[in-house]
Amino acid sequence: MAVRVTNLSNRRHLLLRMRFHLAGGLMFSALLPALARALVDCSAIYSSNMQITIVAAILSHITGYMLYRRIANFPGVAAAVYVLPTFSLVYGFVFLTFFFLRIDYSRLQAAASFFQSTFWYFALSVATRRIEPCRLAVIPGGNVSRLGNIPGVAWHWIRSSDEVVKQASGVVADLRADLSGEWERYIADRALSGTPVYHIKQVSESLTGRVEIEHLSENTLGSLNPNQAYLKVKQLIDWGSALAVLVVFSPVLLLVALLIRVESSGAALFKQERMGYRGNVYKVYKFRTMRAGARAADDKEQAITKDGDARITRLGRFLRKSRIDELPQIINILRGEMSWIGPRPEALVLSRWYEAELPFYSYRHIVRPGITGWAQVNQGHVADVGEVLEKLHYDFYYIKNFSPWLDLLIVFRTIRTVLTGFGAR
Repeated sequence: MAVRVTNLSNRRHLLLRMRFHLAGGLMFSALLPALARALVDCSAIYSSNMQITIVAAILSHITGYMLYRRIANFPGVAAAVYVLPTFSLVYGFVFLTFFFLRIDYSRLQAAASFFQSTFWYFALSVATRRIEPCRLAVIPGGNVSRLGNIPGVAWHWIRSSDEVVKQASGVVADLRADLSGEWERYIADRALSGTPVYHIKQVSESLTGRVEIEHLSENTLGSLNPNQAYLKVKQLIDWGSALAVLVVFSPVLLLVALLIRVESSGAALFKQERMGYRGNVYKVYKFRTMRAGARAADDKEQAITKDGDARITRLGRFLRKSRIDELPQIINILRGEMSWIGPRPEALVLSRWYEAELPFYSYRHIVRPGITGWAQVNQGHVADVGEVLEKLHYDFYYIKNFSPWLDLLIVFRTIRTVLTGFGAR
């Protein structure tokens, strides 16, 4: 059988080359900290513990990079999530071995190498997605036509089973479709050649950061239940960090409360009933950003904040854009009602409205609501039922991929959101 080879691209940007990734990473994470140490104390570079640490850091970095390339070859938003756990595993194993064998090493050099390795590859994963879109080849059959609606991907539609696509990140097929024997052999050949073969649903979730909800059979609680062990650990981390923030920033919080009272009459804090963890109703606390006594046509309209809402005060607009108005929810975290990160809680009246309109809406209450969340950093503020359905897809992706690594990615994106004011109303 004649095989036709299709090249998607003959030129590759410097940032996309493996040699640049590895060489730059070694310079940035292993050699640069050593050079900085030498500038402070030239003799330190000649000490045996420093030299051992540099060699161990280089080996850890190379091993971590190779593992990261193997683990994180899945397309889309998930790739950056694997940077921290991969390098934590490798560096942790190497230097814990040193600790138990009582091998002397520089803890400062080891820590600097670890943190700079994770920063380097996290930054590269973000930069490369901007430079060149993910390239995927698609096998015809089933429901693959909907992939064309996903932006940021260079799709190549395979026309015949004698076509082998080069320089593609992988091959996508609807593995639940009734494919012909010819296409099944093609898929098997691609897998045997080392080309990643993905199911359409996995690729769609990874590229969009959403889990689409269409049928109950696709969304059993067994597939969407969060990691219960991490749920407990996360609550402890939330409680400890919230207490620390409250103690350190209490003067700032008191100042904001005073400014709110000076600008307009009424209480500094706004309280509202919201639907929370496991469907329990609680009162959320926020800094008041609207004029006291401002009313809308009905309870539903009262709970919805629209673009350019006339009820918002001048100070309130700043508090919303900077997200400072969310900080009193520290009280809710300390009371175990909320988390720093999770699906955003909705006003009780809106939550009941959405539950009546959207199937599976109540599943989002299986984890604690958060001050920030995956939907918040990807979509921003929404209120319309159609937008809420899209938000629900993001919430389900978060629940399905519930982990410290996804939470860390949300932290980074939240910082960007605060700096840009994305989604503020």
